[in-house]
Amino acid sequence: MRRKYIIVIALVIIVVTAFVYVLTYFSSNAAAIAGANQHNTYYQRKTIPVLLKDEIIAALKFYPELNNTPIDFVFDPHTSKSTMLSQPVVGSFFSGQNKRRYIVKINPLFVMVHKTMPIQDAPKDVLIGWIGHELGHVIDYHNRSNWQMIGFGIKYITSDNYLMQAERNADRYAVEHGMGNYIIKTKNYILHNHDLPPEYIERIKRLYLSPQQILDLIKELKKPITD
Repeated sequence: MRRKYIIVIALVIIVVTAFVYVLTYFSSNAAAIAGANQHNTYYQRKTIPVLLKDEIIAALKFYPELNNTPIDFVFDPHTSKSTMLSQPVVGSFFSGQNKRRYIVKINPLFVMVHKTMPIQDAPKDVLIGWIGHELGHVIDYHNRSNWQMIGFGIKYITSDNYLMQAERNADRYAVEHGMGNYIIKTKNYILHNHDLPPEYIERIKRLYLSPQQILDLIKELKKPITD
């Protein structure tokens, strides 16, 4: 009998978790703000979830060259090992490099060792830095031809060294666009968060620029630290 109750409780937990995922996905993405209905240049050709509207707009302001670039920011619980993940939309390849569309997938839950937290509950500046890093990837993709993107995708999947270089390139683009302070806050939030899985922290240390390297890059580029 006790085993039966445990099974029932487990099923309830699974159903509730699935419901939360679905509710978060549709409530945020279905209520996304479309650029055509907004008198704000940063919404142009963008899909932006209401829950992260302020953070996404704050990050987009550092990338004026992306004002007319189609980007869909969507909540997606299946972002593999990443909290956020940027990709070109494969179907848009046939439209040409300048008309390519991009998607930024955001895990609605920040998964820690002993708990999960809705992503929108993370510190605002940390989220801005996270999104800024993903937009650095978009800039990197946008500068590549379709054939270069195909080669990039193959190397990104098969080579750890190439993966590391791609992540560091995204950091560099973010710093070049004046987001150094936000990127540092994001790094420190991850690296000094004892609630995060150790393997996740080690992955960040291995693949991404460290806070000190970001500071050195800011000095090298002579970029102001923006609050």
